[in-house]
Amino acid sequence: MSDSPTIAQKGPFPVEVIEGKSYFWCACGQSKRQPFCDGSHKDTGFEPVKYTADSSKKVFFCGCKHSGNPPQCDGSHSKL
Repeated sequence: MSDSPTIAQKGPFPVEVIEGKSYFWCACGQSKRQPFCDGSHKDTGFEPVKYTADSSKKVFFCGCKHSGNPPQCDGSHSKL
């Protein structure tokens, strides 16, 4: 079990989300379906973060897994 997530990429994943749909953001960084969960967090101590779209728009999901505002990018990747 790791204390810190795997960095999937040093930058956000832009995703067109659909209003009312729920998305499960990968928090561990090990998913093969980035930025979304594929169950790879099993036994890591990390859990996916549910995001429900309030409108259809482009959302920038955190790729470095260090955002202070998960699941959205807050620029934390620029400090890694």
